[in-house]
Amino acid sequence: MNNYNGKILTRGSSQVRSRFVKKDGQCNVLSTNMDEKRQRYLADFFTTCVDIRWRYLLFIFCASFLVSWLFFGIIFYSVSLVHGDFEGQPEARGDGMAVAGLPGAPSGHTSGGATQRIPCILHVHGFVGALLFSMETQTTIGYGWRCVTEECPVAVMTVVVQSIVGCIIDSFMVGTIMAKMARPKKRNRTLVFSKNAVIALRDGKLCLMWRVGNLRKSHIVEAHVRAQLIRSYVTAEGEFIPLEQMDLNVGYDEGTDRLFLVSPLVIIHEIDKDSPLYTLSQADLEADDFEIVVILEGMVEATAMTTQFRSSYLAREVFWGHRFEPVIYEDRDRYKVDYSRFHKTYEVPSTPHLSAKELDEVASRASSAASPASAYRSNQDLIPRSLSAFCYENEVALSCGEDEDEIFDSQILGKERAEERRTSVSVDFQNKFQDTATVTPGSHSVMCVLDMDNNQMEFDILQTAIPLDPVSYKSEQDI
Repeated sequence: MNNYNGKILTRGSSQVRSRFVKKDGQCNVLSTNMDEKRQRYLADFFTTCVDIRWRYLLFIFCASFLVSWLFFGIIFYSVSLVHGDFEGQPEARGDGMAVAGLPGAPSGHTSGGATQRIPCILHVHGFVGALLFSMETQTTIGYGWRCVTEECPVAVMTVVVQSIVGCIIDSFMVGTIMAKMARPKKRNRTLVFSKNAVIALRDGKLCLMWRVGNLRKSHIVEAHVRAQLIRSYVTAEGEFIPLEQMDLNVGYDEGTDRLFLVSPLVIIHEIDKDSPLYTLSQADLEADDFEIVVILEGMVEATAMTTQFRSSYLAREVFWGHRFEPVIYEDRDRYKVDYSRFHKTYEVPSTPHLSAKELDEVASRASSAASPASAYRSNQDLIPRSLSAFCYENEVALSCGEDEDEIFDSQILGKERAEERRTSVSVDFQNKFQDTATVTPGSHSVMCVLDMDNNQMEFDILQTAIPLDPVSYKSEQDI
């Protein structure tokens, strides 16, 4: 077990953590031994239909209509069978329509001296005819050949019930399919997180950074980002927590967690005293095992529905001392984004290997043991100043070649002027001491601090090599 940030880890460095959240945003969690799982899912049948796969939803869609047609077809067939519409003589024509003749029927029409019985459903001579009539009724096709008569009130009520049930099934299935099609889940396909996260200095502070981009022209309205550190540990009381979730501040207080996601942006988590990564150094990162879950939420501009895009970074996917390559540049009157460099990083060798806590301790010791000017200089020495470690602000790299040359030339010129001043002042002081000073060969060195042009210039110790004056010099025995 490893001790990390004051807590005991339960996973060794040789073991590989399974992702809690996959790269595509799916949660790697399987629920088992659930009581009354089917009853709970059927109680929320609409959400279940929206969440299931398309092939299952299409199966339910087809099955619902087939079952309803078959069910009411059986009812129509049973009503006609009980009424006796399938017995007796074959079809006979009378009064301009064909009916099934049944001698001795109590009711019917008289045509040519013969009494003919009217069936419940015209032109239905078996189960297939009843099934076709059920389909025509529920889908309101209305071919005009089969129809229900006034002879059977049960058949009339069955037509009414089937019409209502058909409308309910249509509304439910159409609503389910529309809700599934309009889900913003597929909008996540056009949102992308960088494959790796990086830790580097940003404005003199150690920061955890990752990049997010939007591949569509349509915006994510009210986009905001969150991040959580997930790891397992044992508390001081011996309680084992397999997956503890700790928030990583990405600017909640300042409002920088809200994004205008038009071009790729770099999300920054400042590693300070409140960060769970405060004691994490480069050596700890290589040996530690944790997972950082990043979440982007917002409303889809086209549908105004809320979407959530998730991804995660394991410890081995966090690069220490790297920065992201710039992806946006100005081209005439517009800005272009090169997504081929979206996931690429470059190494910054000058990044300190210490943790944020150790850097703060070094700065505090330097400030307490030295003068304010020296403490400021020691603190600034921890921050790389080379041009190779230049940090692109918000990943916007414009044409700055000429500016870098001017900066470089100005720095060289400033150094030359400072050296000239140092040399001239040193020579003047040596001449002055040669004229007036009378000191012993073992005299103390002299520290000179001058204020020239309102700038404090601190010089090294000047050793005075002035020959002694035998007239003014007296030994201790003569005194």
